[in-house]
Amino acid sequence: MSRVRVHNFSVSLDGFGVGEGQTRQSPFGHAGTRLLEWALPTRTFTEMGLHGDQPGTTGVDEAFASRWNTGIGAEIMGRNKFAPKPGPWPDDEWTGWWGDNPPFHTPVVVLTHHPRPPLELDGGTTFHFLDATPVEALDRARELAGDLDIRIGGGTTTVRDFLRADLVDEMHIAVVPIFLGRGERLWDGLEGLEDRFDIDTVTSPSGVVHVSFSRPSVAQ
Repeated sequence: MSRVRVHNFSVSLDGFGVGEGQTRQSPFGHAGTRLLEWALPTRTFTEMGLHGDQPGTTGVDEAFASRWNTGIGAEIMGRNKFAPKPGPWPDDEWTGWWGDNPPFHTPVVVLTHHPRPPLELDGGTTFHFLDATPVEALDRARELAGDLDIRIGGGTTTVRDFLRADLVDEMHIAVVPIFLGRGERLWDGLEGLEDRFDIDTVTSPSGVVHVSFSRPSVAQ
């Protein structure tokens, strides 16, 4: 059975995975890029075209960042990771924040109460828009992924919903040393989560604490 994984998901010290006030210009709301500043300079993110042309950094942060796409056959994301505005789609003009060649290069299931036809972009990324529970979305993602693993890409509500449904096998959370004060919190309603996983932590010189969660049955 393929595994369900979360990679490179950043939260603030007060537990927020996204700030308040998301717009097309500010996908992380008032948090800006602060939750991702540990990752943007890494070689992995630089090679995705997300941090200019300078050589990417190596080290602890790169070691974690680089795992995000290994063995992944499909991603599941929430509506707010794909687009900033809820409700019916006004048109098909918006294709995400990533341009014509998104970094996923796999099928992506977008959870939305307003399904629409699939959107095929360059590089092997096709967005499939589905109104579904976490279990139903995972079944569809596994059909699309074949024998490869499924990544839960966010946003915060989607990761939390899959954790509540006990569907996550492995998870990497980067705890960033900032306080956001408002936005969407990851950990609400997840009391006792630590009982399901083996948990390890690694501190980076960037100040980020990388927290790895793995079920004992799938621990490497």
